[in-house]
Amino acid sequence: MLANSWWEILILCDLHLEDTVFWRLENFGCRGTASEIKGHACLIRAYLPQEQAHVLDLAALSLLLRQDVLCLGLPQPVMQWNLIDEEDWSSSWKKYWEPQEVGDRFLIYPAWLTVPTETDRIVIRLDPGVAFGTGTHATTQLCLEALEMRLGDGEPDLVIADIGCGSGILATGAILLGAQKVYAIDTDPLAVRSTLSNRKLNQIAPERFLVEQGSVERLIEMTGGVPLDGFICNILAEVIIDLAPLYGALAKPTTWGIISGVLLEQAKPVADTLEQNGWVVATLWRRQDWCCFNIRRS
Repeated sequence: MLANSWWEILILCDLHLEDTVFWRLENFGCRGTASEIKGHACLIRAYLPQEQAHVLDLAALSLLLRQDVLCLGLPQPVMQWNLIDEEDWSSSWKKYWEPQEVGDRFLIYPAWLTVPTETDRIVIRLDPGVAFGTGTHATTQLCLEALEMRLGDGEPDLVIADIGCGSGILATGAILLGAQKVYAIDTDPLAVRSTLSNRKLNQIAPERFLVEQGSVERLIEMTGGVPLDGFICNILAEVIIDLAPLYGALAKPTTWGIISGVLLEQAKPVADTLEQNGWVVATLWRRQDWCCFNIRRS
């Protein structure tokens, strides 16, 4: 087994299956995805270190994808996979990632492209590496748009946190919108490395953008128990439910939260858990099969 080999997974599916496939790939542990849309078809590419999956695991993933469409009346997805080396992986998916406008104010710009000189948008330069968060996924877009709403009035001295920061795209967006300080945490050391890299890429002072490995318990230590003005948590529904009892330790009566990474079918148990832990769902936004909660203290 080659330590630096990667599985390249190719999935051709109906366009309506795109979100379901992305969700399956994320749960499977893939560390980078890209998609091409042609008509009603979607070609999705995903990448996974060879050491994290065997051929039987990939076959099981293919079976799950086929099972997902049994009740939908859509064509069966076609999945294939092959091994590529580290160098090929690091450049392969980048060919399919283009600059993207998100919300009313953001422009997500790949780090390897020349920065535009004429734009009235806030440019987030990004090289996600192996971390989640390129701005193409519906949940990331919903969170950035929610941040625009929360930070758009220019309220000074806001201190917020990005829980499960991935590439650091949301924390970076918060700083560029005017937050005074952002704490960013992730349990994945590769995500921490990616966030630190993107902090430097966007020329943000380290004292305004603190990044560490860990979960909410570590975040509480970083803040010294001082309540936050707000927080973002774009992870997975199961993790959000597990962390919900801990959010209160970060909060004061005016603290708000932006919660995403939740499929519409998972919205009720997530909302119920948040409300049981002292939060009110103020608004629920949706995009495709995903939703984003804007919450406040009850």
